[in-house]
This record gives sequence, C-alpha cells and structure tokens, in this order.
Amino acid sequence: MSSELRIAINTGGGDAPGLNAVIRAATLAALSRGWEVLGIKRGYDGLYHEGGVVPLTRESVRGITHLGGTILGTTNRGDPFSFPVPGPDGELQRVDRSDEAVQILERLGVDCLLAVGGDGSLAIAHQLAQKGLNVIGVPKTIDNDLAATSVTFGFHTAVHTASEAIDKLHSTAEAHRRVMIVELMGRNAGWIALFAGVAATADAILIPEIPYELEKVAEKIESRWARGREFAIVVVAEGALPKGGSVSYLEGTAGGGARRLGGVAERIAAELEELTGKETRSLVLGHLQRGGSPIAYDRVLALRFGAAAVELAAEGHFGCMVALDPPEVKPVPLAVAIDRLKTVPVDGDVVRTARAMGISFGDR
Repeated sequence: MSSELRIAINTGGGDAPGLNAVIRAATLAALSRGWEVLGIKRGYDGLYHEGGVVPLTRESVRGITHLGGTILGTTNRGDPFSFPVPGPDGELQRVDRSDEAVQILERLGVDCLLAVGGDGSLAIAHQLAQKGLNVIGVPKTIDNDLAATSVTFGFHTAVHTASEAIDKLHSTAEAHRRVMIVELMGRNAGWIALFAGVAATADAILIPEIPYELEKVAEKIESRWARGREFAIVVVAEGALPKGGSVSYLEGTAGGGARRLGGVAERIAAELEELTGKETRSLVLGHLQRGGSPIAYDRVLALRFGAAAVELAAEGHFGCMVALDPPEVKPVPLAVAIDRLKTVPVDGDVVRTARAMGISFGDR
C-alpha cells in the first residue's frame, strides 16, 4: 500500500448528530499524512452527477464539529445496487449501477472509501467491498441498533433531545389532567424510547422487545389517578406492538419502497382514552431527534471513529468497520457488523431499573 493515499468519504441513510465531526476528523487525519480527501455528496448519488464529488480541505471542514446534519448531504434512496432511474414511461425503475460506482471511484484514483452509515449503508459498503473496493465503515445511527459496536454516535444526542421534550410535557399534562403518549424513533429497537423514558421518568414505556397489553397500561394510569397523580406520560417506540398484534405503519412508502413505521402513538391514545375515560393526546417527536448539535459525548465518539478509520486505511486494514469496544475503538469485519441488529435485552439492567422504579412496560 502506498504511503500516500486518496480517500473518499460519504454519508448515507438518515442523518445523525455527529456526522460532521466524523468528516472533520477523517479529513484532518488524512491531510496530516499528506493524503488527498474527496467528499461524495448525497450518499452515492454524487458519483453519478457532475459536481457530486468535491475535494475536502482544512478550510471546508473548519468549524463543523458542533453542527448537526452533514456537509456532504445524505439520502436513503441511493443504493447503487438498486438505483432509481426514470423508465421509458416516466416511472422510476431500479437498476444495478454498482459496477459503474466502482469504476468511477477507480477513475477518481480513490484508494479507500470511508462509508459512514447505519446497517443499510454498511450493507452496501460490504457489497462494494466484495466487488474489490477498499472500504472502511463508520457506524452511524441514532437507533443504536448495530450489535458490533457498544454504541453509535448520534444515539445519546437523540436521547437527550427526546428526554428534554418529555420533560416539557409533564407540566402541560399535569395542568390539563391528561395522558400524553410520546412516539419516538428507533425502528425495531427500543433503545431511544427506553433511555429517554427512564431519564424523563415516564409512567410507561412500550418497546418492540416487550409486546404490551394496553389493559396493563390502563391499570398503571388508573393507579396514578387513585394516588392523586392525575396525569400520565407514556413513551412508545415507533416499532412497539401489542401482544399477539402487529406494528403500525404510515400510509405510503419510504424512498426505498419499504413501509414506514409510525402511527402507534395515535392508535394507543385513542384506545387508552376509551379504556380509561381520561383525556389523552399523542405527540410524534419525529425528526427533531435527528437534528441539532451533537452533545459532547457524540462529538468525541464521532471524532474518534473518523480518526480511527484513517488509521485503519494507513494500515491497509480494509473490509471492516470501526467499533467502540470500551475503552478502545477497534476494527470488526463488515460482515460481522451487519450480521444482526442489537435490540434491548428484556432482562437488562436498564429495564430492571425502570421496573424497580414502577415504570410499566405493559406486560405485567
């Protein structure tokens, strides 16, 4: 491997606080070695469009560590193995443009791609690695559902944002004697709902890993009223489901054609109001969980990941993902990184802590 490399960086999938910190750390670490750095705009989309690949310099990454979003942009619709292109009838068709992506990167003289993303983006990176591309993955998802790393950057910021929002609901719920149902992100993992719900002292937390019975939640609410606490906060993960039932989906589809989770808070609010007779309102926090500046923990973790990825490239250690294995950041094979998702252990200490505090999971 040459001592001087040209690397490219892209950010794919949903945005997460800390993406810019990764870009900055990786760029500065590479430049300090005398390497060249390119940024690919909007995931892999930039490869197929003029002006979609730009040089990254000290000036272009100056002052971005604290910024949310990503200066390169992102998308969850740009899978080069299933790329949307207009068909003869104007309808979008999906074609495999992965070989073209590899050829473009080769023409650009890219020695290594740093792919920053969640399980979907890293699966694409793994497929590209199997085509001979030198790839290093950087785990990014607010959902914290990648099993190969102790934690992903963006997760703690999302939890902080969610817990602050729930804190604010306490006063209005108490003032109006209402039950408030708060829907949080997380897909099929309940990490955000669990941590935010515990931090903000929710009365019930409903997560995908523990199917709920709404009658149990109603009992929890009734018991609060009986003690003179005439309001309640229920935190629900978007992928939560009733015992023997199924998850809730929004109408329409996501960009990749997949059905989008959502609507569970509204459904639960209507059913709980009927069960309890208590005025119930629902709130979907949505993309607020993705936005804003990363908290200090996520900034430092993202910077560590970016610098570690460049170090691995210097060692010629490709086909892997950087992962936090406290106290160190270490490489794990991409195949292992995407092998399974990390879900909340139902007997884990955070769940046990919540139960000890009297928080209901709707199962007892």
